[in-house]
Formats: sequence, structure tokens, C-alpha cells
Amino acid sequence: MSATMRCGSLLLKTAFFCSMVGFLPTATAKEGMWVPATLKSREADMKANGLEIPVEHLYNENGTGLNNAIVLFGKGCTGELISSKGLLLTNHHCGYGTVQGLSSKEHDYFAAGFWAKSMQEELPCPGLTVTFVRKMENVTDKILFGIADTLSEMGRDSLISVRIKNLERGFKFASGYDANIKPYYNGNQYWVALTETFRDIRLVGFPPNGIGSFGGDADNWMFPRHTGDFSMFRIYSNKANKPADYSKDNKPYNPQQFFTINTSGYKEGDFTMVYGFPAYTNEYISSYQLNQVLNITDPVRISVRTVRLNIWKEHMQNDRAVFLKYTSKRAGVANGWKKWQGEVRGLENNGVLGLKQDYEKLFQAWAAKDETVPYADELVSQIGARSLAVNELLKADEYIKEAVYGVELISQGAALDKILQLYRTGKANTDTLTKLADSWNGFYRNYDAATDKDVFMALMPMYFDKCEGYIPGAFTRQYAEQGSDYAKWADYVFSSPAADAAKLRQLALSGNPADTLKILGDPVWQLYTGVSNYRKYHVLPVLSKYNEDMAYLNRLYMNAQMKLDRSKAFYPDANFTLRLTYGNVKGIDPDGPAPYAFQTNLDEAVAKHNPGVEEFNMPQKLRDLYQAKDYGRWAVNGTVPIAFTAVNHTSGGNSGSPVLNAKGQLIGTNFDRVWEGTMSDLYFDPRVCRNITLDVRYTLFIIEKFGGAGWLLKEMKIVQK
Repeated sequence: MSATMRCGSLLLKTAFFCSMVGFLPTATAKEGMWVPATLKSREADMKANGLEIPVEHLYNENGTGLNNAIVLFGKGCTGELISSKGLLLTNHHCGYGTVQGLSSKEHDYFAAGFWAKSMQEELPCPGLTVTFVRKMENVTDKILFGIADTLSEMGRDSLISVRIKNLERGFKFASGYDANIKPYYNGNQYWVALTETFRDIRLVGFPPNGIGSFGGDADNWMFPRHTGDFSMFRIYSNKANKPADYSKDNKPYNPQQFFTINTSGYKEGDFTMVYGFPAYTNEYISSYQLNQVLNITDPVRISVRTVRLNIWKEHMQNDRAVFLKYTSKRAGVANGWKKWQGEVRGLENNGVLGLKQDYEKLFQAWAAKDETVPYADELVSQIGARSLAVNELLKADEYIKEAVYGVELISQGAALDKILQLYRTGKANTDTLTKLADSWNGFYRNYDAATDKDVFMALMPMYFDKCEGYIPGAFTRQYAEQGSDYAKWADYVFSSPAADAAKLRQLALSGNPADTLKILGDPVWQLYTGVSNYRKYHVLPVLSKYNEDMAYLNRLYMNAQMKLDRSKAFYPDANFTLRLTYGNVKGIDPDGPAPYAFQTNLDEAVAKHNPGVEEFNMPQKLRDLYQAKDYGRWAVNGTVPIAFTAVNHTSGGNSGSPVLNAKGQLIGTNFDRVWEGTMSDLYFDPRVCRNITLDVRYTLFIIEKFGGAGWLLKEMKIVQK
């Protein structure tokens, strides 16, 4: 039993003992997203857990740190350099959007994959960037000098924004790099990152969906996992090895550092690290805010999306055309839906709400005894009062976002409103109206009114039932006018031209100002503007004020925790900045004493092949390699390892992150978490929180044997020791 569980269950009898050792366990090797520039303070713990290199090899300011081999890939993933010629590895799903833009009917890279046979065949990726962090520096003293902790957020933000802008400008002038200053610890610290962004990125390798997204939505957030979730790109630079726009004259970038690849494998218990750009976590929030997640926002999202997804699924199964329209949308909606279920399950199974409440009792005891933080005494009660006051409105707004805007046609009411605004502003000429109509093509290409109508009939009763007192007048009025009959109401709403691409285009291009009267009387426009104005005038001002108040109180609460809880090693919440986390290879079984196997393999993947289910349809060539046992040097015990789990604290944004061994060598690419541990954005429990990694040996096997791109391996540094 952990220290947390002991203290939590015996709080009343052992409060003094718990206050001495710290109610929540100190951050260990299995928890924490550490700022690379602070790793020296973690070196003893890292080495005790298995690190074999100095932490200066992981990060330093002289260009030799492995931070120079990590990139922010695009706007939301991580990538790593694996050769001296700018070759970059990330996840398949991180490259998905870029590859979609490069694909066509003639070149369907999702079905066939893409493998450049030489650098000359690599494909330019317009708009894609990668960003290196060259240096990080704590600038808290420069940002917060002379600013009292208790200064209001409005006054504080005004001062801080000016200081940030001036300091960023100074850093850029002095260093030649871009400078980005961000808050840490809820605004109690500020760090600057000096960065370099490259703009000429080219596609090198991309497995087909039958490998790169094998298992699809069914296996998402799950383990065992058999997904070859990787893609490869190359960074190009000008002749001076500096960032440049695309040019045929550019050359492969020569990086300051790149990762050595270790293919000797690993065993359970081995030390691992994940290096990258985790997105967002909230590890230090109060029980009141956790309650909002656990009992309001997550349950609303889950319940509404369950209904919506079931309707989509039924229509998709009955009509292949609907399937093709909704398969990508369904995956996007289902991703959060599945994650939130795991999050709720983990929070409930671990009694995290109770643990938070117990910690707050200890915090109050510390605050009462310590006079150096006078504002701490009332913090928890103030947070509670403000949170409880908005819970019902928060729930209503969540239903609006999920149930009301979840009806695609209501959201598309924005199109009608844009036509109206063009007429009102005198800009409704042929050119602007044509451009507006053309902008809707993407929506209608992937829209089915019959499917959406069934969603409307299912979600409106849910919204009316759950949000009494928070329903815009346009909704109650239309419902009453249609005899309080949801089916009749649906017929009326879906008679709008907005439900039909051709009719809406005709309305837009008619150029008749009198049509504005039609729009004003249109049921979809009335619902869209009704709910939008309701949120604008009745919901968002209250929630915005609440969020402003909570930013202030959470900053003080974080400040007070760091001052009063002397037993805990605090790390800042994720904020899309460079971090390193470390732990060990480990399996999981949350429901029994026997752990899952911590590693999966090709034999298991082939057994899941199902040509009748798109996400489990494995390419014939891969199955041929399996039948022939043609694994080359990547064979391990008669198969090829695919994925493994470890206890590393990761989040969104860590997709594509390098997973390293004790020597700082690449052994895999991070791509997911297990469903049971998705609560790690709010509470990390090493018993059930696991990151899932694609074994680099499977990556190399696919590149060489399946992709026929063995030439790429020649530029990598591959070791077996």
C-alpha cells in the first residue's frame, strides 16, 4: 500500500504523521514532467533508478545536449532526429494531416504508403514546420520583480505582458533565436525558450494505414497494441545550415545532435526516458475543480457522445457512402469520448476526489501554523465557493457544446449568418458570395442530413431534460410551435436550405437582398443565433469571470503548496514546452495480480488481421513477410516486437517523442497511453499509468523489409550494446 493510501485511509488518526511525511507522495522516477534545464536537481534520483549518463548529455547550453535532437513537430507533436542528414522520426498520426494534403486518387498514400527511394523523391510538405529548443532560462525575477503575489490578475497581466514582450525582443536580438516566454506553476515562474524553426520539411516514409493506424479506433487508448505508428520526414536548410523556405537548392540539415538507435532490446524494469512536448496537465487543482471534471464535464461529454456515436455507427453500417463521410469525424469524436471514460474510471477507482479533499485538510492545517503565507488560510474555501456557484451553468454550457453544437446543422447555421452579415455590411457582391459558397464544400462533402436529423431527434430531448432553465428562447419557441413533438420539430428544422448543399449555394448566389428575410425566418439560423447569443450574453461572461478568478486563486494555491508542503518535489504542469520524464519498462493488469505482457509482437498482430474490418486489414505484403518469416536482423524469438509499456508520465503532445534507454539511446517512439491511466493528466498513479511505445526494431523492420527503403538505415547510427 502506498504512502498516499495509508495517509488517506487513516487521516483522522494520523494527521500529524502524514503532515510530517507529506500526504501526497513526493514525485518519484515514475512521476513528473521535468524542465530539462533543472535536471541537475534530479540527477541523483535518475541515477539511482538506472541513468548511466550525466544529465548534461540530456540538456546543456553549448549545443551538445540531446535537446538539440528533439523538435516540436508541427503544432502539436514531438519528433526526433535519427541521422546526421536531418532524418526525422515521429508518429504516423502526427504526419496524417500533412500526408492527406499530399495524397490524391492517383497517389493514395493512406492505402499504399509512401517510401522515397532517394532524397530526390522526398516530397515537400507546404506549411509544415519543426522547432528546436536551443536554450531554456528561468526569467522569473525579470518578469515578476516588484509584483506582489496578491496583485489582481488584471493589473498583474498588464505589467507582465509588457515585460514579456520587451524581454523576448531583447533575447532575440542578443541570441539570434526566436524567444518565447511562458508561465510555469500557474504563473509563479516564467521561463524563456530560445528556439529555431525550420520550414523546408519533406516526407520520406509513411506506412499505409494497415500498419500505421492498425487497430484504429477499436484499439485506441488500449493495450495490447499492434500499431506501427511512425512516419519519417527530413529537415532541409540553406547552404549555411540555417532555416529557409523551400528551395530545390536547399540541402539536408546537419543537426547539432541526433539519436543513436539501440536495437538490443529491453527487459521489464529497465530505465526509460521520454523527451518531448507534453500538452496540458492539471496535477495540482483543488478537489472542487476535480469534481467538475469527474462529475460534470466528463460525464456530459461521454453521455452525449455515446448517443451521437451510436447513431453515426448505425448509419455508417447501413450505407457505405455515409461510412466514407463520417469515418474520420467519428474517429475524432470517439478519441476524446474513449479517453474521458478511462479518466473517470481511473479517478473513481483511485478515490482521487477523496485524496484531494484529505490533502486540503492537511493544507489548511499547515496554513494555520505558518504565518509567512497569510493568504493561504482562505484559499480552499474561496476556490470552493466560486466553483460551486458555477457548476450548474458549467453543466449547461457543456450540454450546449456537445448536444446543441453536436448537431452539425445547427453549427452550420453560421453559414446563413455569414450571408446575412455580408448584406448588412454592404459586401454581398458576386465575388464574396461565391467565395463564401465555395468555403462550404468541405462541410457538405462529409455531411449526411438524414444521419444528422436522427442525431437532432436524440440530442434535443437530452438537452431539454438536463438543462431546464438554461435553454434559449428560440429552442423552446420552435419546439412549442411544432406541437412539442421532436419528430415534427426535426422535420421543420431540416427543411432549411442549410440542410442541402445545392439549396444553400443557390440562396447564397441569388444576390437578392430580399433573401435576408428568408434567413431571418429560417429555423436553423434562429437556433444558431439563439444559442450563440445565449452563450455570448448569459453564459460566457459568467464563466469568463469565474476563469479569471480561478486563475488568480490557483496561482496563489500553487504558490502556497510549494511553500507549505516541504516534502513534495514539485514539477510544473505541462504547457507544450520541452520536458523530460523518466521511469521503467513495466506491464499492467489493473484488475488482477498477473501483469499484462509488457511487449507485443507481429504474431499477435497477424492474428488480429480481418479484411472485413478496415482498421484491422493488414497489407498483403506484411502478411507475406510473416508467412516467410522474412524478418532479417529484426527477428526476436521468431517474431518481431511491436510495442511495449513503461511507467513514464506523458500527455498529449508526447506523441512522437523519443523513448530512450539509460544511455540516452533511442529504443522506441511514444504514441499513446493505456486507457486505465488516462487520468494521468489530473493524477498520476504508477500502478496503472503507462505510456505505450512503438519498438524501434519494428520501425526498422517496416522501413527495410516492407518499405524497401533500406538506404535510410545506412545513414542511421545503429548499435546493439
